[in-house]
Amino acid sequence: MPEALWTADEIAQATGGKVAGDFAVTGVSIDTRSVEKDDLFVPLVGARDGHDFVPQAVAAGATGVLAAKAVDAPAVMVEDTFKALEALGVAARERAPQCKRGAVTGSVGKTSVTRAVEAGLRLAGKAHASVKSYNNHIGVPLTLARMPRDTERAVFEIGMNHADEITPLSGFVQPHAVAITTVGPVHLENFENEEGVALAKAEIFAGLEPGGIAVLNADNKWFDLLKAEAEKAGALVWSFGSSPDCTAQLISFSSDLPGESRGPDSSGEPDALSSGPRPSPGKSVIKAVLRGEPVEFSLLQTGVHWGPNSLCVLLMLEALDVPRETALAALAAFAPIEGRGAEKTVRIDGGAFTLVDESYNANPVSMQAALKTLGARKVAGRRVVVLTDMLELGEGSAAFHAELAGPIDRANVDVVFLAGVHMKSLWEQLPPTRRGGYAEVTEKLTAQLAGAIRPDDVVMVKGSNGSKAGVLAQALAALDLGEQG
Repeated sequence: MPEALWTADEIAQATGGKVAGDFAVTGVSIDTRSVEKDDLFVPLVGARDGHDFVPQAVAAGATGVLAAKAVDAPAVMVEDTFKALEALGVAARERAPQCKRGAVTGSVGKTSVTRAVEAGLRLAGKAHASVKSYNNHIGVPLTLARMPRDTERAVFEIGMNHADEITPLSGFVQPHAVAITTVGPVHLENFENEEGVALAKAEIFAGLEPGGIAVLNADNKWFDLLKAEAEKAGALVWSFGSSPDCTAQLISFSSDLPGESRGPDSSGEPDALSSGPRPSPGKSVIKAVLRGEPVEFSLLQTGVHWGPNSLCVLLMLEALDVPRETALAALAAFAPIEGRGAEKTVRIDGGAFTLVDESYNANPVSMQAALKTLGARKVAGRRVVVLTDMLELGEGSAAFHAELAGPIDRANVDVVFLAGVHMKSLWEQLPPTRRGGYAEVTEKLTAQLAGAIRPDDVVMVKGSNGSKAGVLAQALAALDLGEQG
């Protein structure tokens, strides 16, 4: 067994619980589907009672349980498993005083920025980070509880849908540095206006350690408000953006975007189309001025939003004591994340098309950035977009969807496929020459797509998680002749 993350006695001391069977664990899980050998299983009570799944967790390899009910397994007994998980997270933070902690939020890009910061932290030493998008009232304390005691640096993603959600999460993490990637019109159904969203994001300053650093987007219209809130909390503000006044100024962003027809490579051998859908990453070059010093570096990212995002990452890594050379090396090797710009070449009869998977989530800001990126790339075939509903936009939802017609036109998109009741507003704004297909139910669009994609097309899929854009990305990837055998 690897070095223990927690012993039963340590868990009891952290949570105020009582040991009922000695054990030691190397991980923490709240879901039987992800339990690994020697995990601590924490059965949470929600729509279903997690205690009902303790036998499955033990069968999957869990060696101990943090329980509020009698279980047939070694356990630490507590009154409330959720509060106990929170206490365990706090204990993990307090037993690692050497750890520099960062936290990232924002309307767009927080997961990608968090992952890129993580890449830099891991290159610099013993690091810890959120997995997936574990950024809510359960995910943040769970991520803390999983943090090894010898961690040198850690980064946490923090999200919200309502006001007053980020404040307690920031309090759990007590970060030394925070970043707000940008603020835009998201979750508006839960806020009176966009300023309310900005103030909710500013809650991340609540738990900031004294003298901590706030990394903010100077090109965002809410920068002045966020800067004032950060300084009110005692933070030192570092900015990124296009102005010479920024701590990190973006000078230029240029991309070598893939998507052209692929023939034999320079060696004369057939290209990799013989082995199924494969990544076809582009490359970008950033020119910037960082603290008055010119800097140039490359990325395996092609989205225009990676210009400012990369500077946000560099400032966060600097705030967490990562050397610049290490930070630049990590950025140069950081590949697009599945569902957030990852690309695949998909073989079909007569050739292949490029699938750009942006299906993880969407809002008006990220939609416009993705369309701008698509419009900037050289293509041998058509630019095709497949969009599903953007959710949680409140009363302005119809207008936000309809207004995408402008960015679609500026991106010179050839064909548009739409799914969802909200996307009907966009469909009605499109000229007949751009209309590829529409379905009110996402799954019903797959058949239309299957027969419409041509060799050399570049096909971008984007939409909100809840509107099942991922279903369409998976359906397009499944068209690959190699995958079908």
